[in-house]
Amino acid sequence: MRAILQFLMQSFIGAASLTIIWLVSFFIYGQTVLLTSLFAAVGGVLTYVAAKQIMDYRFVKRQGLTKKEYKFIDTNLKEARGKITRMQKALFKVRSFQHARENLAIVRTAQKIYNNARKEPARFYQAESFFYNHLDSLVELSERYAYLSSQPSPSIDMQKSLKETRQMLNAFSKTIKKDLQVMLRDDLETLDFELDVAKQTLRRSKK
Repeated sequence: MRAILQFLMQSFIGAASLTIIWLVSFFIYGQTVLLTSLFAAVGGVLTYVAAKQIMDYRFVKRQGLTKKEYKFIDTNLKEARGKITRMQKALFKVRSFQHARENLAIVRTAQKIYNNARKEPARFYQAESFFYNHLDSLVELSERYAYLSSQPSPSIDMQKSLKETRQMLNAFSKTIKKDLQVMLRDDLETLDFELDVAKQTLRRSKK
């Protein structure tokens, strides 16, 4: 959402700048249409780029990060986005009504962790285990599970491997739920504090 809003704002600023430069150049300075359009286009692009740089800087500043840290986190999140997409495709290939809910829960939890880190990049450090270890294991297990499930006549050994893979997927599902809980721990503590304050206020009001 932030990226979309920022793009719209940058586009508006760039378009407004382009229009103003064109009008000033043509009507006030009397430039030709060709030169006016050239000046306006260059000015619009430069304004768009400058607006993007300023907005990115302000966002990073609000997150309490340096530009280098944000770039590092952004690179890792882009890699994570690709891994989550691979995992989602693999799990949704499995046409098993029995495990559909479990597969959906895995995808949703991973997506929530990713979205939280994308919205507030500083949270990335609270879920490093997910991004560096657990997500890779989930992708590997999901693709392996999808492959084994697609076999028309699985052998006894393959059925055993399929069962073990399913158990590992379920175990990692619980693990990444804990990753999400760690990521949201500060929010939960703040909420508990606010609830305590609200309860105390109500008690005083009743007295």
